[in-house]
Amino acid sequence: MRQLLISALLWFAAVGCGLLGGLYFAFSTFIMTSLGRIGQAAGISAMNAINVDIVRSLFMPLFFATTLACAALAALASLRWQEPGAIAAISGGVLYVVGMFVVTVVFNVPLNNQLAAVDPASSAAAPVWASYLVDWTFWNHVRTIACTGSVVLFIVAIAARSA
Repeated sequence: MRQLLISALLWFAAVGCGLLGGLYFAFSTFIMTSLGRIGQAAGISAMNAINVDIVRSLFMPLFFATTLACAALAALASLRWQEPGAIAAISGGVLYVVGMFVVTVVFNVPLNNQLAAVDPASSAAAPVWASYLVDWTFWNHVRTIACTGSVVLFIVAIAARSA
């Protein structure tokens, strides 16, 4: 039963990390650039609308379920670290929880809250928006890399367990 649970968690975590990593990749590679080009008021308004809608979407259950699956994998695999794929599962889980979840909570969400607090049309919003575009995107790159690395590590763990 434990082996089936770990296999299911590995597959779920790999797919969840892949989906979230793809979303973050889109923001890192073209969405933030596009928002930065359309002008301050429009860019801030669009990003604030995205930030409101994303917490009301299927993103949130996937975000939390994937985080829980990754944390569970790291914990379960650490109990049997000598088994095939365990080190990859531990590494993937820790990378995701720290590089995606902790980064989101500590950096991206506070930046979103700061952006939501400014009037998009005010001159006071200009430095906030300029800083947001750079800082939020940097931390989003970290999340993209963490998700992608976790997918790779979970695939390695799945392959090791199948061999």
